[in-house]
Amino acid sequence: MSLNLTENITQGVNTNSSSGLNFVNPEWLFALLIIPLFIYLYYRIMKKKKRVALKFSNISFIKKAGLGQKTSRRNTILFLLTLLSIASLVIGLADPHIPLKQTKKGVNVVLALDVSGSMQAQDYKPNRLEAAKESSEVLVNNLDFKDNVGIVVFSNGATTASYMTPFKDRVAEKIISIKLTGGKTAIGDGLSLAIDMATSIPNKKRFVILLSDGENNAGVISPNEAIRFAKTNNIQVYTIGVGSEEPVIMGYDWRGRPMYANLDEATLKKIAKETGGQYFKAVDENTLRDIYKNLPEKIKRENEDTSIGNWFLIFAICCLIMEFYIRYVRYRILQ
Repeated sequence: MSLNLTENITQGVNTNSSSGLNFVNPEWLFALLIIPLFIYLYYRIMKKKKRVALKFSNISFIKKAGLGQKTSRRNTILFLLTLLSIASLVIGLADPHIPLKQTKKGVNVVLALDVSGSMQAQDYKPNRLEAAKESSEVLVNNLDFKDNVGIVVFSNGATTASYMTPFKDRVAEKIISIKLTGGKTAIGDGLSLAIDMATSIPNKKRFVILLSDGENNAGVISPNEAIRFAKTNNIQVYTIGVGSEEPVIMGYDWRGRPMYANLDEATLKKIAKETGGQYFKAVDENTLRDIYKNLPEKIKRENEDTSIGNWFLIFAICCLIMEFYIRYVRYRILQ
């Protein structure tokens, strides 16, 4: 685990996505103050021109031809198009954002799998790890094709099994190659590395799905530190506890006393609750498969601020084109 990652866990401010209309560059909006000035100058100039026209023109001829009214209407339309162009350009430069459903960009999902010694227990068929791998493949195949997915495995420490990628077939191959490493269970390290991976592709909502059958008894990062790291990066963590209805004997100590696989549900529930996720308990390979199968539906693809600045820039260009058409093509004035 890198030093920078450890430092990031102990500091940072919780960031939440904004709601409603907001601007990335709001200082540009001050430029809209010139519009009232343009309106004032326009009407002042038009009023002055009207006095001059009345003084030196043949009033009866102008009224009879209707030229004065048509010219006035044409000038007003052109002026309004100019104002719309300026306003749209300024708003576009301010880069407005509105919340839209994040269905186009997809989400980042990282699977954190426990590969400690207790995962060799055979209360799940053929064993806990193989059942978890099979269920993980089901989850990966049920994700949206625009979602990114990665895999982290942990025991005494944590390591990357598959980097974030939208190619689900590659991830499925990596899942098959995961092997039992034995050792203890570093839940904090596994969760922290999964969070770090989830943030590797920006501008996407991020989720971690952590599976474990033991209690945190190894690693350099505690579950509480990992929870703070997840909250700092606004990441939801779904946790899955692997266990059985009856105690599972993992072996015997030197005195011949049985050693059991102890599932720390309290820690897994705390991780899920404090990060806005959910905890699930699996008791056999069938319930585990059902949990993973239904998880894509649990992942909430919340609203995300999306830029609409280009819409205003396009509208400004359309106004300029319309102004050009009226001024020089459709209603041009012959000198």
